[in-house]
Amino acid sequence: MASGNIPMHPDGLDPDSFDRPVFRATIRPNQSLSPRGFRNVMIGCGLVSLVTSIACIRAGFWPVAGFFGLDMIGLYLALQASFRRGRSFEEVMITPLVVMLARVTHRGERREWRFNPLWTKLTRIEDEEYGLQTLTLVSRREYVVVARDVSPIDREEIAQELTRALAQVKKGF
Repeated sequence: MASGNIPMHPDGLDPDSFDRPVFRATIRPNQSLSPRGFRNVMIGCGLVSLVTSIACIRAGFWPVAGFFGLDMIGLYLALQASFRRGRSFEEVMITPLVVMLARVTHRGERREWRFNPLWTKLTRIEDEEYGLQTLTLVSRREYVVVARDVSPIDREEIAQELTRALAQVKKGF
């Protein structure tokens, strides 16, 4: 018997340890603007557009005011699309039995990949100037890009953690 009330497995292994994650992360895309920042940008651009539109109308260039209004609508729609895209995420989990990657879109659609950790490796595409550009999980002719919506610095950090976790799992076997 092991110390405490937890009995030891006859083979010396804990069967529950195979389901315990060695690595788990939720990867979210970079957001360039907070909701407060969005409001400030819209107010600032709106004020500039309003002042410039008034000046153009007084100078007799009244159609320009309409184009400033269209620009504001375009800016608002583009930033809203960016916020919606920011709701997407990736989940990565590595256990001794499985490498699981799930990608959830901003619409809630989920796609999942599962790999044997012993057959899985990471490939990297790096650029001298811009850093780690692409990080890919590869297992038996299947390639899935990981952390595709984060900065190269964050991608590098994730790559180090994934490499460490895969090595830990492979060392255990």
